[in-house]
Formats: sequence, structure tokens, C-alpha cells
Amino acid sequence: MPARYLIPTGISRALLTLFVLSAPLAFGNDDDPRAREVGVAPGIYEPGRLNAITDVAGVKVGQVSIIEGDDIRTGVTAILPHGGNLYQDKVPAGYAQGNGYGKMMGTTQVIELGELETPVLLTNTLSVAEAAAGSIEWTLAQPGNERVRSVNAVVGETNDANINNIRARAVQAEHAIEAISAATDGAVDEGSVGAAMGTVTFGWKGGIGTSSRVLPEADGGFTVGVLVQTNYGGELHIMGVPMSPDALASATQRVPQDPTPDGSIMIIIATDAPLSDRNLHRLASRSFLGLARTGSAMSNGSGDYALAFSTAEAVRRTPQRREQGHSIEAWPNDLMTPLFQAVVEATEEAIYNALFKASDVRGVNGDQHPQLPVGGVIQILRERGVIE
Repeated sequence: MPARYLIPTGISRALLTLFVLSAPLAFGNDDDPRAREVGVAPGIYEPGRLNAITDVAGVKVGQVSIIEGDDIRTGVTAILPHGGNLYQDKVPAGYAQGNGYGKMMGTTQVIELGELETPVLLTNTLSVAEAAAGSIEWTLAQPGNERVRSVNAVVGETNDANINNIRARAVQAEHAIEAISAATDGAVDEGSVGAAMGTVTFGWKGGIGTSSRVLPEADGGFTVGVLVQTNYGGELHIMGVPMSPDALASATQRVPQDPTPDGSIMIIIATDAPLSDRNLHRLASRSFLGLARTGSAMSNGSGDYALAFSTAEAVRRTPQRREQGHSIEAWPNDLMTPLFQAVVEATEEAIYNALFKASDVRGVNGDQHPQLPVGGVIQILRERGVIE
């Protein structure tokens, strides 16, 4: 879906035109191809029609990017498991953590009860409270929730302070509500957009990325979709090939900004497979294998979080099912391996898409944070015989 960009009020038409024309410095979805469009297609399974988390029927994504002056580059990304009343018709969910130097609000209740009752929101480190306030306000306002007295908002974050004036705390509750309200089930904008307006990955501009996999009918025919917010480091590898700063500089004359192994990533996983919360936890934990393939060691200074949910009607936690005993469908342990393979592949490709689609952004200190030089990546991969 097209992301929503917030521009300061009171701006003149002339300045607005200048702002829009300068958008490549700050906006996502640049002209570079997605990874698969140039043959960077990890794994054995095919993607869905959109190659996005929204290939899982019912899932919606909404994004708000906040761009103000020279120093505000941040936003909110919202993922909705379905378009109904999420509080009343909860979905089973599982949570996994790699290195835990970060924050993902609401996970203790997900771990305890194995269910999700709100949209999943992503934002920056110091705006978790405001995003949660928006999620709670939106949930309480839904028809049928008039008697609700407790809401478990789930909000993840990465620290965008290298680009965004994070102490200004520009994200407000209304931005979260707008991201939720704008969510659609179509194509998802990637790159420098939404919660990843100010992120950095391997020293290059980070972003929102997404991908999906569809299993063969013999393995259930299920869809697995992944959305990532990348803001981490390490030694960048693409399709197993090292992409060192020196190699990319030789190919393109572009260098990253101060690469570091530290940082964070949020990985949100959706599937229509009828999984228990226990197997959703197992699915979430496998996503870190896809993260590792890109060169992350989940460093001491990183926050690596994954949350998976199932949209299958057969496992939905409706009010009736929560009030009395009932039989429930569950995909067996012995048939989980194809789903594990799918989430590893989709996570890896979602991260590539986040990097490929990110655009240059000028940050809070006036520094230019460069996008990954995709042309140089393609050249190196062709030289190695990885793509044609």
C-alpha cells in the first residue's frame, strides 16, 4: 500500500513542490529493483503473488512516515492479522528472541496466553509508549469493545537516532491510529518508509522489507509472509557472497556510514497454516536463520525479535471458543519442516528487499546516509556467477 507521509502544516505551495521534488532524499520505494527482480531469489519455494506478508489472506499493512524539517525522519508501521475485531477474535501467536538488547512491548502476555489481540506496531525506541497509546485507543473504539478494560498492545522498535532526532519524540498516538486505519491488503511499500524512515543496516540505509513463500500442495499449500524493520549490523552477505565496503566502493565509489555489528531487527511473520502458539514460537525462532544468512551474528548490542501469528479460522480464539471447551485443528509437529524452510527463505529475502528499496536519507546531523549501491551488488553477484 502507498505509505502516508506527514508534512509540516502551514507549508507554502512553492515549498511543498520543492519538498516533493526532493523526496528521493527521504522517501521509500526508490527506483531500484526488488531483490527477486534481478535474480536474487533465495531458497526453493516460490513467493506469493505480491511477494509480501499481505499474500497471507486477511493480513493488512499500514504505514505513516513523519518527515519534518532537517531532523525528523521516523514513523509507524502497523500489521493487522485480519480486518475484523482483533480483540474479540484473537489469533494464536508465538514470540522468539535472539539477543535481547531492545524492546518489544506486550510479549509477556503473548508468551503466557499464546495469542494476539491488537495490531502489531513498529516504531522507534523512544516512541513505543505513544504507539501503544494509539493502539489501545483504536482498540477501545472498535464496535463490540465497549466493556473492554484491559488491552495488550504489542509494539516493537528499533533505534533510529543516527538519522532521526529521536529525543524530539515526534511520533504521537494519532500517528499510530492513522497507520492502523490506513492498513490495506495490497502491495507493501519498502525501504525508507514508516517505522524504518531512520534505520541503518550494515552501515547502509535500512528499511522495511517483505517477502512470502507458498508451500506446494503436498506440504499443505500454506503461505508464510514476513515483514522486517532492519536496523542492525555485521558483515553483509547476499546469497552467501560477502559484500564488503571495500568491494562495493571499488564497484560504485559509495561507502557505508560507520558499519557496526550492533543494532536491531523486528521480524513479523504471518501464516494461514493452522498452527498452535507453541509451533508459532518454533516458526518465529527459525526466522533468525534467515537473519544469520545476511551476515548478522546477533551481537551483544543488538535486539533481535520475531513474532509469528496464524490467520487460520480453525485456530482463531473467538469469544465462544474462549468460554468453553472445544476441538481445535492443529498442524502436526512432523509436518513443520517445510514451514521452517519457508520462513527462513522469506526472512532472508525480506531483508534484501529492505536494503534494495531503501533510498538515501539526510540525517539529524546533516550526514547523508547512503542506500546500498544495488548496481554494485549486482555486478559482484554476476562476477561470482550467482545471478546471470
